[in-house]
Amino acid sequence: MTNPIQLPVLFLSDVVVLPGMVVRVELDEPARAAIDAAQMLNGPSAPSVPEGAASRQTGASRPAAGASRESGKAAQVLIAPRFEDRYASYGVVATVEKVGRFSGGEPAAVLKAGGRARIGSGVTGPGAALWVEVEPVDGGAVDDEVRALAEDYRKLVVGLLQRREAWQVADQVTRIDDPAALADTAGYAPYLSDDRKRRLLETPEVRERLRLLVEWTRDVVAESEVSDKIDADVRESLEKSQREYLLRQQLAAIRKELGEGDPEGSDDYRSRIEAADVPDAVREALLRELDKLERSSDQNPEAGWIRTWLDTALDLPWSVRTEDDTDVVAARAVLDADHHGLDEVKDRITEYLAVRARRAERGLEVVGGRGSGAVVLLAGPPGVGKTSLGESVARALGRRFVRVALGGVRDEAEIRGHRRTYVGALPGRIVRAIKEAGSMNPVVLLDEVDKVGSDYRGDPAAALLEVLDPAQNHTFRDHYLELDLDLSDVLFIATANDVGSIPAALLDRMELVSIDGYTEEDKVAIARDFLVPRQLERAALAADEVTISDEALREIAANYTREAGVRQVERLLAKAFRKATARLATGDVARVDIGVDALVDLIGRPRFTPDVAERTSVPGVATGLAVTGMGGDVLYVETSVAAGEPGLTVTGQLGDVMKESARIALSWVRSHADELGIPGAAFERSIHVHFPAGAVPKDGPSAGVTMVTALVSLLTGRPVRSDIAMTGEVTLSGRVLPIGGVKQKLLAAQRAGVAEVFVPERNRPDLDDVPAEILERLTVTPVGEVTEILARALVAAQEGVAAA
Repeated sequence: MTNPIQLPVLFLSDVVVLPGMVVRVELDEPARAAIDAAQMLNGPSAPSVPEGAASRQTGASRPAAGASRESGKAAQVLIAPRFEDRYASYGVVATVEKVGRFSGGEPAAVLKAGGRARIGSGVTGPGAALWVEVEPVDGGAVDDEVRALAEDYRKLVVGLLQRREAWQVADQVTRIDDPAALADTAGYAPYLSDDRKRRLLETPEVRERLRLLVEWTRDVVAESEVSDKIDADVRESLEKSQREYLLRQQLAAIRKELGEGDPEGSDDYRSRIEAADVPDAVREALLRELDKLERSSDQNPEAGWIRTWLDTALDLPWSVRTEDDTDVVAARAVLDADHHGLDEVKDRITEYLAVRARRAERGLEVVGGRGSGAVVLLAGPPGVGKTSLGESVARALGRRFVRVALGGVRDEAEIRGHRRTYVGALPGRIVRAIKEAGSMNPVVLLDEVDKVGSDYRGDPAAALLEVLDPAQNHTFRDHYLELDLDLSDVLFIATANDVGSIPAALLDRMELVSIDGYTEEDKVAIARDFLVPRQLERAALAADEVTISDEALREIAANYTREAGVRQVERLLAKAFRKATARLATGDVARVDIGVDALVDLIGRPRFTPDVAERTSVPGVATGLAVTGMGGDVLYVETSVAAGEPGLTVTGQLGDVMKESARIALSWVRSHADELGIPGAAFERSIHVHFPAGAVPKDGPSAGVTMVTALVSLLTGRPVRSDIAMTGEVTLSGRVLPIGGVKQKLLAAQRAGVAEVFVPERNRPDLDDVPAEILERLTVTPVGEVTEILARALVAAQEGVAAA
């Protein structure tokens, strides 16, 4: 262990001194105090330097020859870095080599750093300097690993110096053998920050210092290589651009002498603009952009953007319009031939054609949006024919059809287009649809408008407001085109599964036409007239090779599917016909007749069986009705009571509205317990209300009466009739509030085998939209009070079942 020594401290803030470095220090008051204190202790060994002489040391002026003199022990000081937030823990012991005045006249001293020293406690000493006790530290043993690290660092430093053409310094680094001395040469490295140099100073272990230096120097070398590559690429690009510019100028001069024009130049665009049948405002904008193109050089990147914009604008069908077929009878025949049912939609299209024909007869302006009303929104579950109906409308009108899929669109620029300043800018989907259709009055189907999202890139639904507003879309402005585009003669038809997901402002601009689903008879008719012929054609089957009976179709619609549309029916038919094709291919049979008995072999067992009676056989279970994005569905409500802390538990992944309905239902039952014959002790136990199929999110104000019925059934021990279902919201006073989706709910009840359905009294007008065959099969009972439902829905208590 090295004995401690006492030295005056010289703090430096502008430079970090490592062992082996020679530095020049200007003698301000603190520095002068430290130097004087060192000379008092060890004697004035440092020679003086005449004024104006220059020092040969690094960073100092060279002293005059013969100015130094020999003496005894050299004066020493401790050089330590200055920190703003703490005291230095390490420094270097430096000897005072020279003191005097250097070129410039200011007093200075030349110090040579020796080894590291750990700074201890402060001590007293002569002079005005700060004295501390320091302990010299050793860098550790030099083994093979240290030598390998030193060699790696040497190679990195030499390579970096050679890249910067510092050959002499590289030779000096090569001649250093001591790993510790090699590591401490980093004090001269300009690419290392003062913080890193202080870290090296405070790292006495030579092995650790070399590891840090290898890591840092590799980063510097990598950055230097990237910078050199970028500089080389820039120089090469500039040389190439200059060479191309010179060649293009020569080529232009040669063409001019030969009298040849540029086939891809502005003359071609000017002739296209002159020949184009476009509005005057559009022609002015085209010529304005063409003038900018002619004034710009080929090296200007804006020239490419202008060419792309001109191509896009000229490709739009500004003056192309198709003639509408105003024969209302023929159009209705086309719609009836393509789709079964859907009378409301067909009537709406027929009315549209009748209005246009009437305006044309009387010489009035025939404009799509401004002359015919709002945009039609076809809303309904999947598989009911919304998209195919748009194609039929276009065929009935004699217009061109184009589909714009909006599902998952989250960028507003997809609707309005990108600004031309962006690289890769494109017009919006509306403009692209017009270009694809090739006319200014196509039928544009905006598919899945309810699945448009919004994020930091904007709100596409808000951008659709201008597109779908008949009062605005005659001057629709796309961000890319920046031209007024008349969309008023475009027939927009939007489709959606869930109307509740559409923003209110957007929904207000569309005329809602609901397609709630098909009855069992409708599905059989659609399958017989449309699906079976299509699937026979896809399976390459003739009508006399495979047949399927109406009973089999009815069995598929009733017990194999529970959907509002016919998509699953078509899949099952395709599966049956594929298996029939395989049987014909084997040669075992020459004809396949598909009846009810053959369905199990062809498409498997029925997936759905009536279970309402089984589910409601015990008290506390009631059958409700709900509307989802897939159409109407049966919703069971199960309740139970158990010993425990009084309270209500509601499960089944419910929204806030349904949770609130459950609390209202329980409050109503508790307030009418005496009338219902429920003992007060029943509410002192834990009540649990559960909606099965918990993985399906459920919310909405239509399950209140169902929960009241289930709770009363549980607490009185009286089961709910198995042939009924109900829908409606209940208030604290027992009133039944109206709900939506009556038609879809009644269709779901009919599919589930329910005989009677309770609906709110205020929903009686909605029954006019329900097919007559559904009303014939179901007994629909409008009710105004929840007590009316309880009086008819609950049966006598089962023997042995006591009230809670």
